Amino acid sequence: MSTLKDRLTADMRSALKARDELTTSTLRMALAAVGTAEVAGKAKRELTDDEVLAVLTKEAKKRREAAVAFHDAGRIEQAAKETAEGEVLERYLPQQLSDEELADVVAGALAEGGFTGKAQMGPAMKAAQAAVAGRAEGGRVAGEVRRQLAV
Repeated sequence: MSTLKDRLTADMRSALKARDELTTSTLRMALAAVGTAEVAGKAKRELTDDEVLAVLTKEAKKRREAAVAFHDAGRIEQAAKETAEGEVLERYLPQQLSDEELADVVAGALAEGGFTGKAQMGPAMKAAQAAVAGRAEGGRVAGEVRRQLAV
């Protein structure tokens, strides 16, 4: 079992004992998503820490998007719940890059790959995503790549 999954399980048990309903339900949901990812495909397998991190990142993004949708619909209590769940998940994600750090990382990846124009957007995005390694959302990375390639 991956160490991140072990940590999630241990933290969920601690939250359960402490009667922290928000953390318990959020970590249960995260572990269920990890379990679903483990059985996806032809055979069940254990996920690596990076794969568990990708699942958590996807779940955190769902919470942010849901919070915005609920807020826009005037459902403030539900939006606050989604935001709180997202904050619980953020504890397990790597520190996000600032805009300046993201610009530096993307510039380095583009220079290393020799990407210069709009036609190279796909390969440039792949290189930038690899360089960022989950420390920034895909939308932010895409925006920075577009800005630097002047697309």
